[in-house]
Amino acid sequence: MYVAQLIALVVILKPFSNLLLAYGERHFSHVPLVNPLAYIASLFDPFVAAGVLIQIWWMLSRMRLFSVADLTFVIPVTAVGYVLTSLLGKFFLHEVISPVRWTGIALVCVGSMLVAGTRRNTTRSVSA
Repeated sequence: MYVAQLIALVVILKPFSNLLLAYGERHFSHVPLVNPLAYIASLFDPFVAAGVLIQIWWMLSRMRLFSVADLTFVIPVTAVGYVLTSLLGKFFLHEVISPVRWTGIALVCVGSMLVAGTRRNTTRSVSA
């Protein structure tokens, strides 16, 4: 059960951190992209700062998940986070999602379901 909870945490954290980062960075869209100081200044936006902190939590959780499940399981299963990110973008940031993107989102869902139905761990042999 621990692996399932860890998967849920990893899947939930990434989309919400992306949402906060995107929302916060939209306040800085007028700044030229070549100015690295503008990106550092954007870290002081509360939404961006929260997004960065959640990204750190997500990375630590993902590292833990890699220690208990196979890479070939973790990556496809957690890809369902892309679906959640798209939905958050649509409903909270009012982004338009084209039919082609919805098709891609559906394919990600199908692929994640296929992988989720497989074993989480294989033998722990690492060749040098």
